[in-house]
Amino acid sequence: MNYDEQKLTINAPSHRMEMEIEGGVAFIDFKHIKNKFFFIHTEVPIAMRRKGAGTAIVQKTLQYAKENNLTIIPVCPFVQSYLQKHKEWNSIIAPDAQRFIHKH
Repeated sequence: MNYDEQKLTINAPSHRMEMEIEGGVAFIDFKHIKNKFFFIHTEVPIAMRRKGAGTAIVQKTLQYAKENNLTIIPVCPFVQSYLQKHKEWNSIIAPDAQRFIHKH
């Protein structure tokens, strides 16, 4: 499925980046402190899992962070996994990100 036309919205009261998908909402819980954007948790509706929705919202949220000159702290394991495969985003990872990431 192609998610290029899906709009990313900021739900500031809930601290979530959201993307409506076929009646459901995929989201990334975030915390914004100064110029750091913490990616806490990614959630995708069950019906949309394994169809690229998680990847799409991560890409759109990373693009938002880049366009707004934010550095990111990928606490969420899904986001961490995405970033390991997509080194082109390394430039926006905060230099001190490792100290915030819990090792499993």
